[in-house]
This record gives sequence, structure tokens and C-alpha cells, in this order.
Amino acid sequence: MPQIRGRLVLADSITDDGVVEWEDGIIAAVRPATEADGAPTGTTILPGLVDVHCHGGGGFSFPDAATPEHVLEAVLEHRRHGTTSLVASLVTAPAEVLTASTALLADVADAGDLAGIHFEGPFIARGHCGAQNPAAIVDPDPALTAELIEIGRGHVKTMTIAPERPHAVDVARTLIEGGALPSWGHTDANATETLAALAETRDDLAAKDRRATVTHLFNGMAPIHHREPGPALALLEGAATEPLVVELIGDGVHLAHETVNAVYALLGRERIVLVTDAMAAAGMADGEYVLGSLAVRVEDGQARLAGGANAGALAGGTAHLLDVVRETVVAGVPLVDAVAMGSLVPAKVLGRSDIGAIEPGRRADLLVTTGDLRPTRVIRNGKEI
Repeated sequence: MPQIRGRLVLADSITDDGVVEWEDGIIAAVRPATEADGAPTGTTILPGLVDVHCHGGGGFSFPDAATPEHVLEAVLEHRRHGTTSLVASLVTAPAEVLTASTALLADVADAGDLAGIHFEGPFIARGHCGAQNPAAIVDPDPALTAELIEIGRGHVKTMTIAPERPHAVDVARTLIEGGALPSWGHTDANATETLAALAETRDDLAAKDRRATVTHLFNGMAPIHHREPGPALALLEGAATEPLVVELIGDGVHLAHETVNAVYALLGRERIVLVTDAMAAAGMADGEYVLGSLAVRVEDGQARLAGGANAGALAGGTAHLLDVVRETVVAGVPLVDAVAMGSLVPAKVLGRSDIGAIEPGRRADLLVTTGDLRPTRVIRNGKEI
């Protein structure tokens, strides 16, 4: 039976010297190491990471992919760095572009290479559209949402919606009924409008025993002001009291360390998902790229729009999820919780109990790292990557 030895980062604890055994791609045993297992390896073993918000990598972009091979190149860029389950994110685009991209991504998901599809638009706010084309933004449309869910063949997982837009709650309910989740964000809403949308969808989520998400909290929305709290403070309140989980792009660029620590202190790990929001430049050199229909320039590892009204705006990330986990630990979050926020909690968002932790019965997805969380080996479904 294949096995691996090292410091194991489990769901709620660390085993300083342990062994993971698997058979037919499934973890069979997790136990302390013994003398029979040989010498300690000095490695750290994490569960395979789960990224629920990623636009591409390795020079390829999900919104711009023309073939399954293009999609797979981006997936493999992240898989080689320990993200063994990945949701492909699209951006705001005309309906015919979204339907074609959804069909393509659904084919790749059918083959087992994607964990789902996320639509970051087109039902967002123009005032906080970020690195998305404002010309393609439209009012929330339940019919289009239902069509995308149908084309997605069960693989649509989340859709970003600005809560203040007309029919936003109708779209959210369409998503929930279709087995997907609303992800509130890219919004011009005030606190009252935000809390109202959360309240109106509370019972729908409870009926499905699911939790909605927040698209990269703080990014794509007004900052908190003590007299105008805006959506961010409302979403923090919602995550503490409602069926809601917040995404954090904890890459050291999108959020300050102190911000990540404050959210962790307020919410705890079970209400936080670490994401990359990565675009095509992840794993690549600085240079010129595209995200959807918009030109992006990457300098010093930071992706920003190269032109237009929002020139200079952050245009996604360039990190792998392991980089985000490592940066979150540097920020001060305990290793066990940072890893859970990049594996177990996003697996729960996806409704998956077969991935996200080193436990018997789960898929043998394992990320072997150095002590300072640099990748050395990746095992997915029991097979070396």
C-alpha cells in the first residue's frame, strides 16, 4: 500500500511525525510513524488545496480559453503547486460568450479536471466592477442564470451578484434552487441593501443546508467608514450571523496582513475561504496579458489593468493558493487554520466531503512541502503529479 511520511497538517491538529497510507486513490489510514517506517523525512504534508475562485494560470485564462487543452494548461499550473481541486472563474461578458465558455468548462469538469464553474458577473455594479468590462454588465436575469446552470450540467458552483441590483435576490434564489450559490460582491450597495439581500435569501439557503459566499471581501466594494459602513461591514456582520462565508485574497497584495488577521479574529476559520483570484500570469513572468476583453500589465508580480477608465486597478492575482496559505501564516494565522481555510472550508462550500482534509475515506490528495511551505511533491487521487 503506498504511503508517505512527514509532519501532517490535519483538520484540527498537527502530527509531528506521521504516515498517510492510501489504496485505489483513497486514504486508508493516518497514523503516527513507527521505527518500521524508516527515518523521518523532514517534510510537511498538507491536504490538497481547494481554490474556489481562479481565472487562470501558466499563461492561459479560463475566460479566454478556446479549447479544453487551454483550460487544462491553466489547471495544471495550479495543480503542480498543490491545488488539487480548482473552480474555474469566468468574468463579465456578453451572454453568448458566457454560454460558450460554460459549455467548454463543463466538458473539462465532466472529465474530472475542474471542481466547478464560478461566474464573476455579469450581474455586478459598474461603480465597483474592478478589472471587468463595464459595457458587458447587465441587470440580474434569472432566465439567463437558469440557462447557464443548465449548460453547466451540475458544475456551476457560484455566481457573483451585486446585492443592490434589481432582481438580485431572484437570481440568488435561482442559483440556490439549481444547486449553486450566490456570491455577493463587486457592489455599490450600502449596508442596508446588503443586509436585506442576506435576510431575503436566509431561508432559501437554510432549506438546502448551504452557505452563500462573499466574492473577495473588501476588494470590489467601498471601504468601511464609521458613518457610511457600506457593504464590507455588513458582510462581516452577515458572516458572523448568517449562512455566509467570506473569500479573502490573502496574497499580501490585495489585503494587508492586519486585515487578514482582523477578519480571522472576528470570524474564525470556518467562515473564511482563502482564494487566489489568479489570472493567466500566475506562475509566469511579468509582462502583458489579457483577462476577458481587457488588457493587463503585470509588474513585480502585480496584475493591473493596462488602460481604460479603471487603468491601474488590480486585475486578479498571480499567486498559487499555497502562496496565499503561506502568506496567511506569515500574517499570523495558525498553520492548521490557514491550511483549513485553503482546503477543508472551501471543500465544504462546494458541498464536498471527499476532499479537503487528510482523513481516511477522503481522496488521496496530498501536498508535500518544505517546512516553510514550498512545494516539493503533489499527489492527486493517489497518483504523483
